[in-house]
Order: sequence, then structure tokens, then C-alpha cells
Amino acid sequence: MDTLQQRLEYRFSHIKLLEQALTHRSYSSAHNERLEFLGDSVLNLSIATRLYQFLPDASEGDLSRIRAHLVRETTLHQLALYLGLNHALKLGEGELRSGGAERPSILADALEAVIGAIYLDGGFAAADAFVQTLFQPEFEGQSVTSADWGKDAKTALQEWLQGRHMSLPVYTVSATHGALHNQTFEVQCSVVKLDMVAHGQGTSRRSAEQEAAQNMLQLLRQKYKEKGRTGKHDKPAK
Repeated sequence: MDTLQQRLEYRFSHIKLLEQALTHRSYSSAHNERLEFLGDSVLNLSIATRLYQFLPDASEGDLSRIRAHLVRETTLHQLALYLGLNHALKLGEGELRSGGAERPSILADALEAVIGAIYLDGGFAAADAFVQTLFQPEFEGQSVTSADWGKDAKTALQEWLQGRHMSLPVYTVSATHGALHNQTFEVQCSVVKLDMVAHGQGTSRRSAEQEAAQNMLQLLRQKYKEKGRTGKHDKPAK
């Protein structure tokens, strides 16, 4: 718990809240589903507030779509892995044997439960600070008028390349793991003209391609300085 709290950058006054947040229903009746319910609401309020401030000209519909894009299961799963929640989960034997510690739905729910636990332990300010820090990379490099917000990553990447008269990216399955009913796919996304490659992983080929496309977009935004929404780009950033 000490190591995990260091990763969370939050120290609990009531450590049992964190322990409950990491307890799956397969392990104990004192599981994390109620905390997940609470954390989902806190997460949505925190992200909604940030978007309201960050995108002052966006419509209600755009704000709702972008929020849903940010708090989707794929993103929460990746953030949970980043925090190492998969190593701290308490799962029943059946879930452990079937790879539950890496399952996107279980990890996404656990992250929401942790947010709920922080809210109960330290109040909304503490939970909001945690969410803002965790999601800061999702906002970096974005424009307040970005046309990519809320689009799925493959569509956004395709439009980015087409706007610069480049060929579409190539997606290739590089590996598959696990039994047929519980497979994990590894996909490679290549932009041939730029000699750039990004990788993604998911429980389906489609989700793996989406993750690879998102990672490619992040690489491109880091490499190039974009000028508004003109479809032009500067020279590679040093």
C-alpha cells in the first residue's frame, strides 16, 4: 500500500478505503462496486469542469462527446496499468486464473473506485487534484479549438495525415496472446512516409488499432508544431 500511495501521489488517512477500492467482488463481499459508482460521478464532474474551462467556445454536445472520449474504458485501463493497480488488485482464484488482473473492465472499474476512495478520504479537492494530474497528458498538446477532440483515434489520425497529403496508416497485427475466448492483440501502426511506428494492445483487434492510432497521434503532436486548424505544420520540433 505504501508503494501504491506513492504512485497515486496521495496518502490515505483511512487505508481501508484504498484496500476496499482494490477488492473485486470475486474476492470478498466487501468489494469496490459502491466506490466505483461514487468515483465515476467524481471523475465525470472533474473532467467536465476542466473541459468547461479549457474549451470556452464548445457546445454542450461537444463537451459531452469529448468527456465520454476521455473517460472511456480504454483510457481508464491504460491509466490503471500506469499506476500499477493490476499488481494490487484482490481477486478470487477464478479471476486470477483467467487473467482478471489485466482485464480492461476490471482495471477501469478499480481506478474509478480509487477515485471514489480518495473522495471519501480527502474530499472533492483531493479527488479532483488526483484526476487532474492523472489526465494532464490527455490535455497536453491539445488546442482550445482542436477538431480532433472527441473523435476516435483512427479517424483523427486519418484526417491528420490526409490534411497533409499523406497516405493512410498501415495497421498490422504483430502478436496475439491467450486463449481464443480471452485473447490480447498487439498491433503496429505505421506511417510509411514519416518512417514512424507506434504500438497498441487490446482485447480485440479494433481496440488495439485504436490504441496504436492514439499513440501515433501523440508522437506526431510531439514531433510537429501545428498551426491552428489550417492543416499545415511547421518543421519538426527540436
